[in-house]
Amino acid sequence: TEQEIVLGSPEFGLTRLKPGQFAEIWGESGQVLLLQAPKSEQKEQFSFWWFIPSLMEHRTVFIEVLISSFFVQVFGLVNPLMTMIIIDKVMGQRSIEAMDVLGLLMLLVALFEALLGGLRTFLFVDTTNRIDVKLSSEVIDHLLRLPLNYFDNRRVGDLTGRIGELANIRNFLTGTALTVVLDSVFSVIYIAVMLALNPLMTAVALAGVPFFTGIIIINSPIVRRLLRKKAERYADSQSYLVEVLNGVQTVKAQNLELRSRWEWSARYAKFMTASFNTVLTQTTSSSISTFLNKLSGLALLWVGAYLVIDGQLSVGGLIAFRIIAGNVTGSLLRFVSVWQSFQEVGMSIERLRDVLDTEAEVDEEDRNNIDMPPINGSVKFEEISFRFTQSGPLQLANVNLEFPAGYFVGIVGLSGSGKSTLMKLLQRLYPPLSGRIFIDGYDIQKVELYSLRRQIGVVLQDTLLFNGTVQDNIALTNPDATTDEIVRAAKIAVAHDFIMNLPSGYNTIVGERGASLSGGQRQRIAIARTVLQNPRLLILDEATSALDYSSERQVCENLAEAFADTTVFFITHRLTTVKNANTIIMMDKGSVVEQGTHGELMAVKGRYFCLYQQQEAQQ
Repeated sequence: TEQEIVLGSPEFGLTRLKPGQFAEIWGESGQVLLLQAPKSEQKEQFSFWWFIPSLMEHRTVFIEVLISSFFVQVFGLVNPLMTMIIIDKVMGQRSIEAMDVLGLLMLLVALFEALLGGLRTFLFVDTTNRIDVKLSSEVIDHLLRLPLNYFDNRRVGDLTGRIGELANIRNFLTGTALTVVLDSVFSVIYIAVMLALNPLMTAVALAGVPFFTGIIIINSPIVRRLLRKKAERYADSQSYLVEVLNGVQTVKAQNLELRSRWEWSARYAKFMTASFNTVLTQTTSSSISTFLNKLSGLALLWVGAYLVIDGQLSVGGLIAFRIIAGNVTGSLLRFVSVWQSFQEVGMSIERLRDVLDTEAEVDEEDRNNIDMPPINGSVKFEEISFRFTQSGPLQLANVNLEFPAGYFVGIVGLSGSGKSTLMKLLQRLYPPLSGRIFIDGYDIQKVELYSLRRQIGVVLQDTLLFNGTVQDNIALTNPDATTDEIVRAAKIAVAHDFIMNLPSGYNTIVGERGASLSGGQRQRIAIARTVLQNPRLLILDEATSALDYSSERQVCENLAEAFADTTVFFITHRLTTVKNANTIIMMDKGSVVEQGTHGELMAVKGRYFCLYQQQEAQQ
């Protein structure tokens, strides 16, 4: 602005300078680079409008809610107006019959008002619950379809917190916030009646409205900033807690319990401080609003008393006016109090925007691509280069490889040489920086993604088992598999014998992430799961690293027999495992440095030969 310049510096962080101070440091002129996509390329951001299509599906119900709200407000006028008539007319004439009739009428109106209010709440909550289920499912579906690099750059705890923002939106939709807004809108009916009764009293009653508006305008940016800081502090503390719980074995093994506790406590204390500041600001705003409301009531009573004494207003009119004005200012006061809900929902939408505005790995163009035909297994890497970040060293550099269908390919090399990265590109988990990958002559970037992945089986070193039975985990990729098929897959993975020794056999609960099983047992169940999938192309990424030599040899022999006609990529550090492979590639620093059969590579006496000799000597 003309008064202040906010400067973001990597060295000093955010600083605020006067224009004169800025000119002294940076000079009188310069260039500002503004990064903004053209309007034609700007992606629509996630906002309240995202909910409109779902709301429109239930527009009939919302119209009914609006009509109910209208009549609730109309019936709300009956009580004060009847009170005025009773005081001014009935009591003056001492008419008991009229009193009974008006009392019965007020009772019926109160009954209808309660019924309409209950019906409105039921319709509203039932409909918003349906919308909540649908929208939550859409959010989770979108999250699971985001590219892998999205998850690489975010902590699990932070993502959990962002998805948890759905609860704030749910509370907003199913709570009283929207009904308070409706009541505030329909307050114009009350204001019209107030004007008809006495314009001067109406002006006095509404004198506090500008102050209520000012509170909202002044308080909103402050509360929004505090809510953002509160959300960031909460995400930071929860992310750290998730990291500790995921690595609790390391925490205990390294005696880090106390240090982890104090670190979490420090982060949580920052969250509590931010939370306290938020509550303090909101409470201050609410207290000021309550004071203004009471002041408005006193002013109204003061002016009304003068008008009654002067004969310009009846006692019944004053009481009726006081009740109606109380409904109006009460609605405004409730609106100020629920403004916190609007602020929280706005912050929730802002945090969810990070998820929903990120493009899924399958876009409209990819969905329109042809399906990948049944894979035979020939694979070709053509000038493949890749890096995980926009800058920095290449993880893969100009990789050129070609394998016929049905080949057993061993991939070896030191850690960080690019073995796993190469296979991730084959699954389209990441797009290559340059080059193309072909399967059976099809460029994998030009076929429908899921038609490709469903034909590729993958077993990772750190495999994931879900909290269920052994049978459920094996049948995860093929839920309709028969018991015989599950047992056959387990036997190929050399898992059947140890499974039968478990307390409940195939019905044994494995615990979260397979906590009740050893690393080798988890790997064999994961291999059985992939065998049951019957993939057209198989990738084994250190899939037998936790097995002893005897079990590993048996598993490899079984896999070679079961997938004799399938192209298999076997990543390993144990060179004896791929000794009988059709071809072996040796990788180093993202490049293929040697390729050939075991005999050919041993004859060359290069890196493979040295590594093999080292492992033989260690055994």
